[in-house]
Amino acid sequence: MEAQKNTKKYWIYCFAWLAIMIALIIFKREFFWLALPGTGTYFAKAMDIF
Repeated sequence: MEAQKNTKKYWIYCFAWLAIMIALIIFKREFFWLALPGTGTYFAKAMDIF
């Protein structure tokens, strides 16, 4: 059996980036895409995809 990795910190980072992305959508719509790499990366790490 493979040991499970602790992904709690990646979930925290993912939700932090999601909050930043939502704030950018509300206040500066043209810059929201800057938060997409962080959100996607930490979501993938939290899901243990890579």
